[in-house]
Amino acid sequence: MYFLAPEFLWLLLIVPGLVLLYLWLMQRKKKLALRYASLAIVKQAMAGDPSWRRHLPPALLLAAIGLALLASSRPLANIPLPTAGATIILAMDVSLSMRATDVKPNRLVASQEAAKTFLAELPPDIKVGIVTFAGSTQLVQAPTLNRESLVTAIDRFQMQRGTAVGNAIVVSLATLFPDEGIDLGEMTFGSMAGGRSLDSKNKPPKKEVTPVAPGSYKSAAIILLTDGRRTTGIDTEEASKMAANRGVRVYAVGLGTLDGAVPAYEGWTSIYMRLDEPSLRAVAQTTQGEYYYAGDAEALKGVYAKLSSRVQVEKKETELSALLALMAAGLSIAAAALSLLWFNRIV
Repeated sequence: MYFLAPEFLWLLLIVPGLVLLYLWLMQRKKKLALRYASLAIVKQAMAGDPSWRRHLPPALLLAAIGLALLASSRPLANIPLPTAGATIILAMDVSLSMRATDVKPNRLVASQEAAKTFLAELPPDIKVGIVTFAGSTQLVQAPTLNRESLVTAIDRFQMQRGTAVGNAIVVSLATLFPDEGIDLGEMTFGSMAGGRSLDSKNKPPKKEVTPVAPGSYKSAAIILLTDGRRTTGIDTEEASKMAANRGVRVYAVGLGTLDGAVPAYEGWTSIYMRLDEPSLRAVAQTTQGEYYYAGDAEALKGVYAKLSSRVQVEKKETELSALLALMAAGLSIAAAALSLLWFNRIV
């Protein structure tokens, strides 16, 4: 916490002065009470008046004064607040290994159901886009507020061979920053003769990106779900650096078996899909995101529940003056109300 007007902090010295004044007045009141002709009358009068009742209203009033004086210095603090107008890209693995049944009923269905639950829990003003990746990567649903369109896109996933984790991050970034001319084809194959890339016909010209602090872009995030290691496409480390340079956090979710293989499925003798956890952790670390391991369907749902709350809030620098003033007003009213209730007078 720091203050926009720290020169007013000295006013807080008034509070201990008022405390000393109150103690002096209480001592003076005791001395005046001893002048009564009958001390028994004083004791009888004070018998039904617990000491804490006498001190509570003044204490509340002093606290209110302290908060009001603190508000005058205009304190600021980083407070988690809801993110408005954010965009989330769900980058989901649709490789053939997602048919494995170590996550019930299988990895693909579990990820689809968890993604639908995630969408249902998001605020309606957060846009979501969906990227699928295996050997190839594509944007299957542009960012939208329409949850029904997103669910339809999730239900239409088609599995393929290969796992291009880096491509998924690049396509997600191209979706989030359409004016930067991010060209996956050019990154993969280079420029063709004549200086034209394979898929640059309708692309805007490429822009130079000035790197920003990793995790500093608060308007978007990428949630990357995969059950295997990269087998093709852009290097994952290179793609994660692209996200970090744009301040976009990548939350990586590892799904499935850690020990290397699962039982045969539909004629496949074995499917080797041991999670490349070091790579996924590196992606999260580079982009200031987080890595989660989901070993079964319930764990996957739990991960998405955490992500739902994680991506909805961000820390914003917020002035607390109004809040402190409101608290001061509330304490003042409480002090006056208790004083009237107990002593038929206002402090």
